[in-house]
Amino acid sequence: MNRIKIIAACAGAVLVAAGAALYLVYNAREGAVPGRPVWLSAAAPTRPAWTARVTPLAGDGSVGSVDGPATASRFGDPFGTVADAYGNVFVANGGIRRIGPDGAVATFAGGRAGFADGLGAAAAFDTPSALAIDRLGNLYVADTGNNAIRKVAPDGRVTTLAGGGERGDQDGSGRAARFDGPVGVAVDRAGNVYVADTYNDRIRRIGPDGAVTTVAGSGAPGSADGSGAAASFDTPSGIAVDKDGVLYVADTGNDAIRRIDRDGTVTTLALPPSDDRNALLRRPVALALTHDGWLYVGGAGGRIVQRDPAGNWHALADADRPPETSYASDGSVRLFAPRGIAPRRDGSLVVADGLALRVFTLAPPRPGTPVRPAQAPAAIMPATMPWPVAPQDAPHEVVGVMGEVRGNYDGESRDHFHAGLDIRADIGTRVLATQPATVADPYPNWAFGELGEGIALGQLSYIHVRIGRDAAGKPLDPRFQLLSGADGKPARVRVRRGTRFAVGDALGTINPMAHVHLEYRPGGAVANPLALPFPGLRDTVPPRIQGIALYDAEGKRLPARKGKRVHVARTLGQVAIVADGYDQMDGNLARRRLGLYQVGYQLLHPDGSPVAGFEAPRITQVYDRLPRERDAVKLVYADSSGITVYGSKATRFAYAVNNTLHGGVALPGAWKVDGLAPGDYVLRIYAADYAGQVAEAGRDLAITVE
Repeated sequence: MNRIKIIAACAGAVLVAAGAALYLVYNAREGAVPGRPVWLSAAAPTRPAWTARVTPLAGDGSVGSVDGPATASRFGDPFGTVADAYGNVFVANGGIRRIGPDGAVATFAGGRAGFADGLGAAAAFDTPSALAIDRLGNLYVADTGNNAIRKVAPDGRVTTLAGGGERGDQDGSGRAARFDGPVGVAVDRAGNVYVADTYNDRIRRIGPDGAVTTVAGSGAPGSADGSGAAASFDTPSGIAVDKDGVLYVADTGNDAIRRIDRDGTVTTLALPPSDDRNALLRRPVALALTHDGWLYVGGAGGRIVQRDPAGNWHALADADRPPETSYASDGSVRLFAPRGIAPRRDGSLVVADGLALRVFTLAPPRPGTPVRPAQAPAAIMPATMPWPVAPQDAPHEVVGVMGEVRGNYDGESRDHFHAGLDIRADIGTRVLATQPATVADPYPNWAFGELGEGIALGQLSYIHVRIGRDAAGKPLDPRFQLLSGADGKPARVRVRRGTRFAVGDALGTINPMAHVHLEYRPGGAVANPLALPFPGLRDTVPPRIQGIALYDAEGKRLPARKGKRVHVARTLGQVAIVADGYDQMDGNLARRRLGLYQVGYQLLHPDGSPVAGFEAPRITQVYDRLPRERDAVKLVYADSSGITVYGSKATRFAYAVNNTLHGGVALPGAWKVDGLAPGDYVLRIYAADYAGQVAEAGRDLAITVE
């Protein structure tokens, strides 16, 4: 078995039909352009591990459904995507949106929730997912919420190909067949439509005559190769078919890529090592085949991975993110949740990113083309944000903030960053939705029965929660399907894509961690949840500095005695600064220590006047966004940092103040002392909390430069 490295959580699938065909009917499609169509040009051969520049094609990164120019358009759930022969790109997003060759976004079919056939806006879909396109320009839609496969003709007329709207598991003809939340769809040259019948854990085929048959899958979650019903899948979400009729499946729940030969034999092509947390791709969703047999895969980790016809795997390199730009980066393309991939004949890709709420183009950089990175969307805030535990309109104790150092149970005190806000509540307390949300990920929850169990809903993730279960382990309501393992015991909870939650709906109950961890990802990137307007949240307690230490280039601490100046030799060249500090909020227990929001330093003369170049503090670290690389935590925190949960004697946040963190990018730095004039100085640490209060006590260190 050829193994690839793969990453966690997310969703979607799409097939782009291999090659392009001549069809006159395309000229009738609204938005098609006259002249030389793309299919008359020779398709570019696919290159391994090519370098891609990621540029926004459409969407401004904010939630919504707005047509118009590319930069002004909005998407709420971009999923499947395909490109036609005339430069149009189609995206499933509530309905079917079209991005024309000029970048203008328009609604092509549907646009309202429901189940209705008809022309253009008269049709309705419910959580459409993957798209496929055939040789005549017909679109095929996995209409997940309607448990149906829909067909959109070139003129925008929508009909139902198979499935009757009701959930089920039944072969048959047309609407007599039953699916359960199909997410993936593909079409071959003969007109056979293949379906990843996601929550039936099967692969189905719809023949040109409308007859639905089962290709493979036992009908229950599992991971077994074999033939037909002897094989098993777990939440298959993506499917693609090659020119020989061989199927490829993104088996999301198994973190696997599977192959189904024409005789129905299922084999596993790729599976991540279970002990590799930095694997290239986990929970794969998006699949697409090129004209020359290369398979593109996208999943929860955001990377775009290729499989060449010989079975080798490659990650696309990022033209604008070489390894040195961010600590421990591998230099590969890192999106947030690629849920649809559409290869174009020139070798570029169109990718629908469900968390970024944008559609991107990935193409080789052109010489002299300036880099224009996507701007982070401006968050659209409600007047208040209800708390995730009752009462939702009254304050609760915050016991952890974003950016704090966290360890692991293997003895590493600096394993990763704390990525959200911890809100204390008793074990068994119900966790409540804080925003209305529709489940976008085909597999939105994780870690059943473990301390890190959680679920992603919209821009928020709720963690340390028994998802969908009360304190006794019973399902809260039918939206949560409790599945049993081979031993008959509960093994996981299934929450379907398209499931809707209102503010105040119960999502689960607090597990033994005794708090709910809330992560906030507007536009995909991890942002500080303190930006959310929780009612009654107050912080009038200034941060505290407990100690300041200086280190030479070899990591040796410069001698320091209480009440004495620290001597700094200019011959050291540069010095590292470590400041031990923490914050508290109103309502915290006295022992509670929280991380800082901003850290920096300033150099003063003994009389308090600033040294030239230090008229204002140099802010070196801002915890508004976090790096995507876990190991960056070792750059901004000194090795004496840690919290008691992971074995440290006391919670200690020792910031490596000379190293920087801005905009989610961590970089090494140093305080250069070789250019300072000999004499006495004061090194002042700048430490601020999110409320803007600045530490005063303990912030100064008297030094003598010699």
